[in-house]
Amino acid sequence: MPRTTPAPPTGPRVSQRPTSPHSRPSNPSSLSERQGHSAGSARTTRRRPVARIIAVLVLVALVAWPVGLVMWANGKLNRVEALSGAPNTPGDTYLIAGSDSREGTDIGGDAPGARTDTIMLLHAPEDGPTALISLPRDIYVAIPGHDSSKINAAYSWGGAPLLVDTVEELTGLTVDHYVEVGFSGVQGIVDAVGGVELCYDRDVQDKESRLDWTAGCHMADGDQALAFARMRKADPLGDIGRAERQRQVVSAVATSLQDPAKLINPATQTKLINAGTGAVVVDEQSGVTDLGKLALAFRNANSDSGITGTPPIESLDYRPGGVGSAVKLDDEGTVRFFADIATGSLAPGEYNGLD
Repeated sequence: MPRTTPAPPTGPRVSQRPTSPHSRPSNPSSLSERQGHSAGSARTTRRRPVARIIAVLVLVALVAWPVGLVMWANGKLNRVEALSGAPNTPGDTYLIAGSDSREGTDIGGDAPGARTDTIMLLHAPEDGPTALISLPRDIYVAIPGHDSSKINAAYSWGGAPLLVDTVEELTGLTVDHYVEVGFSGVQGIVDAVGGVELCYDRDVQDKESRLDWTAGCHMADGDQALAFARMRKADPLGDIGRAERQRQVVSAVATSLQDPAKLINPATQTKLINAGTGAVVVDEQSGVTDLGKLALAFRNANSDSGITGTPPIESLDYRPGGVGSAVKLDDEGTVRFFADIATGSLAPGEYNGLD
């Protein structure tokens, strides 16, 4: 029988070889794309941990810098025992004592013959306007454990604790925070913020304070601001006028610090902390955050919705004997004045005490 030859397949030829994982692919460009994709994925994978690490480090730095700054500043603050431990009264009350020593030796209140020439009470009630009240150094007051005298004698006789007791008895407000400012240190603070604008409507050439001033508003550096805050004898209002200018200097510094560019600049922050901690003494319980709250309260008091001024004054030349000329407060008016401040019921505005 003749052999028959099978017909050739009519469809496409299919390879019968098993596919091997090592077989060469038929499309080189596909391999290149896959390799490129794999390499890119690897690089991306490597970059992601690096990016995360950098982000974490930046976050840590942003958190750690201010925290570390606060801790560093707290460690630099000088402190003095000042608070009386009297029962708390509503709201927050700060006693700010300004030392005008040219030698800078009475910071802390323990130097013989120390004195404070500026006394301000800052009170933020639970509800109502914040008040910043100057207590002229020559007001005649009762001093616990001593004869009545000018209020700055309390500091000379018993330092910060006796001054706190005296102010609490006068105002009926418990002092929560005591802050003593050496006005010689204000010079460094003003320079640290790049100067401040100050205004006074009289020409002044005062040899004692060394203030040389042309009536109007001018940018003042640290030296000029210090002389501006010290000048008294060339002012017709004496201590009353000086207290007003000292409030103006502190307010101008607080306003300058509202500039975000200054607040976030590490160099400026460091300068301010060095200058500020060198000029300030606080009570044993207060820290930098309390000073920050004080600055906010100070700004509120100096705003249109705040209260500034002095308590009601009966006489600028009271002579009770033994102390020379003193300032006599209106007793009934003063009691009412501080009671209204404590409850937040005194209307916003400026009270010069002589109206």
